[in-house]
Amino acid sequence: MTSATTRTRRLTALFAGLLLLTGCGFRGAYSFSLPGGADLGEESYRVKIEFLDVLDLVPQSGVRVADVAVGRVEDIELADDWTAVVTVAVNGDVELPANAVAAIQQSSLLGEKYVELAAPGGDLEAQGQLEDGDRITLDRTNRNVEVEELLGALSLVLNGGGLAQLQTINRELGDALEGREAAIKETLGQLDTFIGGLDEQKAEINRALDNANALAATLAERTETIETALDTIGPGLDVINEQRDLLVSMLEGLARLGDVGTRVIQQSAENTVADLQLLQPVLSQLAAAGPDLAGSLELLLTYPFPDSSLSALNYRKAQSGGMALFTNMTATIDFDLSTILCRYVIDQNGALRQLPLTDVLVGERCGVEGGTGTGGGGGGSAAASSPAPTGLEDVVGSVVEAVPDVPDEAARVGLPQIPEVGP
Repeated sequence: MTSATTRTRRLTALFAGLLLLTGCGFRGAYSFSLPGGADLGEESYRVKIEFLDVLDLVPQSGVRVADVAVGRVEDIELADDWTAVVTVAVNGDVELPANAVAAIQQSSLLGEKYVELAAPGGDLEAQGQLEDGDRITLDRTNRNVEVEELLGALSLVLNGGGLAQLQTINRELGDALEGREAAIKETLGQLDTFIGGLDEQKAEINRALDNANALAATLAERTETIETALDTIGPGLDVINEQRDLLVSMLEGLARLGDVGTRVIQQSAENTVADLQLLQPVLSQLAAAGPDLAGSLELLLTYPFPDSSLSALNYRKAQSGGMALFTNMTATIDFDLSTILCRYVIDQNGALRQLPLTDVLVGERCGVEGGTGTGGGGGGSAAASSPAPTGLEDVVGSVVEAVPDVPDEAARVGLPQIPEVGP
């Protein structure tokens, strides 16, 4: 009786103690440290991490970096925005960037959950250092798929979620392909060739897409200009619509003109060919005279001066206010008829001959000093002294007119009369 009473008292005291511990914040097994946990060292730091769902993560769960235990979960709270805030303690010797990421991982298929800390991946670079009191927000946290979620999705598929539809699709596909194996095989071969061609041209396709992207960007920059052009082209289209009958009549007239031109060309083809054949000798002679024609054009454009004298031409202001073209030119012109008539004679062949001036002038007179002229058919007396050569000794004829007021013994001037030469 005594031992039963004692046992009852002890159980009552133990139950009362448990109640007292619960009232003081005792959390059961979560309040005890699990054996084999990570060593936090003497200078550990605390970090708060936000998760949308912590699954069945519990306090005292591990914290790992590169799958190495570096800390533990100390507390899990529910924030006002219905997100879970997990407080973890990390060994002070572990250095993490300030923009570190966190995820809830599972050690095995049915293993424990733990928090994985890591540096940001991808194109993000590590910045700063994670310190005590820092917070990892929702945009840098994630979690893995739970086994329960995977099994639930699989059961949904197997229990009428889509398996029956897959069976129906498979049966209908078999009915559609039955008896068309060769055509399907050929189609697959052509499709393989087509895809191979696309793969070979992927560089060109990418370049075309880039050019199309650049064109689209250019058009986007000029949206206002395009809108203005579209708004402006409306009245022009209205005018064209109003003038549609005239445009149709013009096109019909052009068609008739084309028919007439074709008929004229067909009927005059032979004459045109003949004219071209007759024109060939003329063109040949023009081609042969090309160098001479080019030389004459040089003088024609600068007449009466040769083109070589253009460098000597000068410009000056004219009285009319414009610019005048002038050049300096010196010319000596002899209008002495005696000299002209003495130097030029006509020979027996009817050609004009020029005699040296020193042979036909004696002093300032034409003829031979001391000689006598003859009239008519070339008769007359000869001078006592032999005359000096005049250059006319070989010319047969008679002087038709003498110089007035000149003695008979002086030489006569004029053109010699050439007797008619028979055949």
